[in-house]
Amino acid sequence: MLSYNDLKKGTLFFWNGDPYEVLEYNFVRMQQRRPSAQTKIRNLKTGAISLQTFKQSDTFEELEFEKKQAVFVFCGRGVCTFHLAGKASERFTLPENEELKHKTQFLKPNTEVTARYIDDDLLDILIPIKVDLKVTEAAPAVRGNTAQGGLKQVTLETGFTLNVPMFINEGDVLRINTDSGEYVERMNK
Repeated sequence: MLSYNDLKKGTLFFWNGDPYEVLEYNFVRMQQRRPSAQTKIRNLKTGAISLQTFKQSDTFEELEFEKKQAVFVFCGRGVCTFHLAGKASERFTLPENEELKHKTQFLKPNTEVTARYIDDDLLDILIPIKVDLKVTEAAPAVRGNTAQGGLKQVTLETGFTLNVPMFINEGDVLRINTDSGEYVERMNK
């Protein structure tokens, strides 16, 4: 059993009969009041995100899941297709909802991901924290354009657009943080 202190970011637990994941955790202690945990949690079945405050007396059942390596194949017609690593014939699909769209904008075909299962039921897909993607469109850097911080917008090979420093050119390979969707560094060609 988990207590309210054990609910750190990324913890999976059962609450009110549904599986949840902790997205944010903040421990609060005010004068002459009992300590509490203010959390932002996501229902893993519905994808709904809610804010909850848990007290000392709250306990939770820890969620046990199995991880399997999978490979992203493609997205089309409202579904995304994956297959288990090393078993291309064992394909599975997921409906392309908002959460999955956010993840697949960083994935190119044959990218390895992690599939989480609860009792052989697919729970969700975890993508790598950082991915390397090639720049397909970049406006040229114009001298004198650095008065506002020196950023320009580029398009990556997956169609994702983001702001990067002025020295980035078309054909460069960039490392992108998939949690924040921000540029991290330019990789050597």
